Amino acid sequence: MDVNGTVAEGFEPVRDAFVTNFEALGERGAAVAVYRDGRKVVDLWGGTRDVDDVDGDAPWEQGTAQIMRSATKGVAAAVPLMLAERGKLDLDAPVGEYWPEFKVRGKERTLVRHVLNHRAGLPYLDRPLTPEDALDPHRGPEAVAAQAPAWEPGTDHGYHPLTYGWMIDELVRRVTGQWTGEWIASEIAGPLGLDLWLGLPRAQAARVGRAGRTEAPEPSGGLRLRPKRSVTEAYDDPSSLTRRAFAAISPFPDQNDPAYRTAALPATNGIATADGLARFYASLIGEVDGNGTRLLTPRTVESAHAEESAGPDRTLVVNTRFGLGYMLHGSASPLLGPGSFGHPGRGGPLGFADPASGIAFGYVTNGFRKTVTADPRAQALVRAVRAAVAAR
Repeated sequence: MDVNGTVAEGFEPVRDAFVTNFEALGERGAAVAVYRDGRKVVDLWGGTRDVDDVDGDAPWEQGTAQIMRSATKGVAAAVPLMLAERGKLDLDAPVGEYWPEFKVRGKERTLVRHVLNHRAGLPYLDRPLTPEDALDPHRGPEAVAAQAPAWEPGTDHGYHPLTYGWMIDELVRRVTGQWTGEWIASEIAGPLGLDLWLGLPRAQAARVGRAGRTEAPEPSGGLRLRPKRSVTEAYDDPSSLTRRAFAAISPFPDQNDPAYRTAALPATNGIATADGLARFYASLIGEVDGNGTRLLTPRTVESAHAEESAGPDRTLVVNTRFGLGYMLHGSASPLLGPGSFGHPGRGGPLGFADPASGIAFGYVTNGFRKTVTADPRAQALVRAVRAAVAAR
């Protein structure tokens, strides 16, 4: 496998792990980037741009971007946190204070904080959206506003795979007059020069590879780690909260459809290069390349990765930990260490920051697996980064 890019001295284990992902874990096309104290120390890419080889064997290039799936949530979460810093959004105010149509059917006491920490009780819709309706930015928020919660908001937690994005989007629009994707473009990606979009500009379409489902190769000896029976049953049962949550759009849109990519769903369809994702997280916790700009104050960063929800997750049927919009290091989503915060994308992508070590990480791939929060390819790279940091 021809892997391209550079690694700083001491981070060679990350390159070794990246190569092994292609040789042993069936990687088709991917990129990984790592920053340490605002300086890029890993920038690697390899394989083919398209998982299905539509353009033959077109190689993944340095500027190739890919859909992030739920890793988008970590980018979107920065917007309400930045608005809170600017005094435009109170995280402890009821959602209905900004969005009056929301405060019906038992949601009157739902706080903005509950949206970010997955305690809003709204992981699914009684009437799922069609793919066409999902691309209309008004339909998702309208559906959530009309929905009754599955549990009393604030009393328990369960991952909100799709509804999270519609709630964030409507809150941002009510406060700023802009959709989340527009705000990210003007206040985050533009000023920082990030190759990262929520709502892909048509001029950038040629840079984005085609993504698709791939199967992991059988491990040597034929042994494969199987999910717990309770988890498997939850995903297999059409009536379960789990299945209903992931089916809030049904059927799910084709993620390679240009119409889907140009739409802006803050829960699931952000697009970025690995460097754009890693640089975003580096900018959350400090300055990058000495540019004098950071997205969040140290106090807000501390709040973002303070534990807000922990324990059995009603949606994912495993133990999860959440801060304010971010998954935290734990068994369901291992990151670099106890203070790490970020977000995985279903089937592979991962972005996170670790304030203690100054590490920011971004990984994107065109081959999505059955995994939800801890893909083996991303985890192999995280372990390599951990080893490199420990050795320095």
